[in-house]
Amino acid sequence: MDKKYEALFTPWKIGNVEIKNRIVLCPMGGTSLFGWIEPHHFDKEAAEFFLKRAENNVGLIIPGIAPLRNLLGNGWLYKADGAFKKLKPYMEKIHATGAKLFVQLTAGFGRSFALDHMMAVMAKNKVLGALARPILDPSYLSAAPSPSPSRWAEDLECREITVKEIKKLIFAYAETAKKLMDAGVDGVEVHAVHEGYLLDQFTLKYVNKRTDEYGGSFENRYRFAVEVVQAIKARCGKEFPVSLRYSVVSKTKGFSDGAVPGEEYVEAGRDMEESEKAIKYLEEAGYDMFNADNGTYDAWYWAHPPAYMPFNCNLEDVSHIKKFTSAPVVCAGRMEPEAAAKAIAAGEIDAMGVARQFLADGEWITKLIEEREEDILPCISCHNGCFTMSKSKGTANTTPLSETRGMARCALNPETMQGHKYDIKPAKKKKRIAVIGGGIGGMEAARVLAMRGHDVTIYEKSDVLGGVFIPAAAPAFKEKDRALIDWYRRQIEKLQIKVSYDTEITDISTLDADEVIVATGSKPKHIPISGHEKAIEAVEYLNGREVGDKVVVIGGGLTGAEIAYDLELKGKHPAIVEAMNDIITTPSICLANSSYLRDYFEWKKVPLYLEHTVTEIGDGYVKIKGKDGSEKTIEADDVVLSIGYNPYPIAPTGRHVHVIGDAAKVGNLRSVIWGARALACKL
Repeated sequence: MDKKYEALFTPWKIGNVEIKNRIVLCPMGGTSLFGWIEPHHFDKEAAEFFLKRAENNVGLIIPGIAPLRNLLGNGWLYKADGAFKKLKPYMEKIHATGAKLFVQLTAGFGRSFALDHMMAVMAKNKVLGALARPILDPSYLSAAPSPSPSRWAEDLECREITVKEIKKLIFAYAETAKKLMDAGVDGVEVHAVHEGYLLDQFTLKYVNKRTDEYGGSFENRYRFAVEVVQAIKARCGKEFPVSLRYSVVSKTKGFSDGAVPGEEYVEAGRDMEESEKAIKYLEEAGYDMFNADNGTYDAWYWAHPPAYMPFNCNLEDVSHIKKFTSAPVVCAGRMEPEAAAKAIAAGEIDAMGVARQFLADGEWITKLIEEREEDILPCISCHNGCFTMSKSKGTANTTPLSETRGMARCALNPETMQGHKYDIKPAKKKKRIAVIGGGIGGMEAARVLAMRGHDVTIYEKSDVLGGVFIPAAAPAFKEKDRALIDWYRRQIEKLQIKVSYDTEITDISTLDADEVIVATGSKPKHIPISGHEKAIEAVEYLNGREVGDKVVVIGGGLTGAEIAYDLELKGKHPAIVEAMNDIITTPSICLANSSYLRDYFEWKKVPLYLEHTVTEIGDGYVKIKGKDGSEKTIEADDVVLSIGYNPYPIAPTGRHVHVIGDAAKVGNLRSVIWGARALACKL
């Protein structure tokens, strides 16, 4: 192991529980040991996921939130005796690896509950709500400290939770913790004075307007969280460790309004001064550890940082808050091992919290120890598999419930949390397989096929592997995307897969192959307007085409928004023209990603011409027309087109011809990789 990582592999204690190293697998929605949305049960898939990570040298495991009360069916977790019975022998397997495991328990989401359209309708309509209540109760699930707007459905006011409901939750925390302790679990984590969830909403002045014992003063606002840990300690004993998921600073300007890094703003939630006081108060109440980062659902990108956020984005604030508590403090948020090791060695934090990297590569710690860092499949912070909950102006959560139920999967690693659907098994019959196109989809297919024993050749028309993902990964903030391309190229080389470069296949009948995979990607769409030839394609810009100072980006989807973001970072003056009523309206693009870009553009005053279409592109200008018929001329040194793509297969699907990725249907990295894997596992 490289000496720079040594501090990560020293033991530490949470109360009397010793953890063998300083790497904490942080909780992720969808990885609960008791089910996530469905009624409580012992979840075998999550259990297998964590056991494999335990066998690969993680120190402390904290599974995803276990709701104290079922999201579906309304049952209480502490009554699910069958699940605890199965948990006990499982904990013996975990402990045999040397790992420890805490279970995170949640009181709920409050106004942050990701209501979809139908749930919002049920929450607003008392009759429909009453009919649905025995199965699903959105009014309860979104109940907040005080009447306040839902984060996910702007036109819904969440009701106030009652004192009776609060007391039931406190009782449930204590009873569930006792059942967990008896099953051999090493500790519990209280979810959460963190990220704008229910307990956190009680602490935040802009959400909590109560006048009873749970609102008003500092002590009253933190009372719920204090009574929870006191109840757990009374039921389980003072020695049973209780961690708190904790946001140091809210980074929030108000409802649905976050503060991006570097922005000067007035804090609406918990500022650092209050946090210094709060962490002392919470430690005195009985909390034994603080699992920390920043943010709320109104500033979601701090707790779920997309690629636009800096690496180690919460380290400065978490290091500061450690000065105000004697309890151990974990820091999460795009943490990099080297930075974490330095901070641990300096006594600035006690451990590194990591979540999504465990989805991409469950063996990454082992590879780090064995000095095989080049083999670690990097998480690119895309949220395309693990956190697809999305919304835009005027919508609730646009991600289907079936997708929300399947969180904690991985765009880059289809095997994660999907049973054994994508397992790589030896082929029954070895074949010669030609893969046309060396982009991500082509490389994934070739890699898996070779691992199964097939004889594979990639035909790539350029002199390098990577395809359209090369320009997609070009912006400065896409370091991990570029690392992903490098990872694929190394895998192709290690597997000794033949690559025929500078070879454009136009006739598949010339190939000596049993099966042909067409992975030729897509081509940009065009707009039939005057002067369209004066514009440049998004790929041209991303490939390094020089542009002037004032750049109009036509198309405000994810690619267009990221181009505008890249332009602004370079000191240019971009403007976006988008026909929809918001930028990034595509379902399944995580709100943490899209809200960052919205908030950044608002801070930097990037003009967004929503519900506008382009009517003409001229020399130095673009003419646009609004939904109301109004017309406007925008100055433009250059115009970038980002209005989407059409599939570009060189051959149709046939008996031995298979079209994958964007060549079949334009999607995203997840659809490309999962589709390529599905086919490669089948041939």
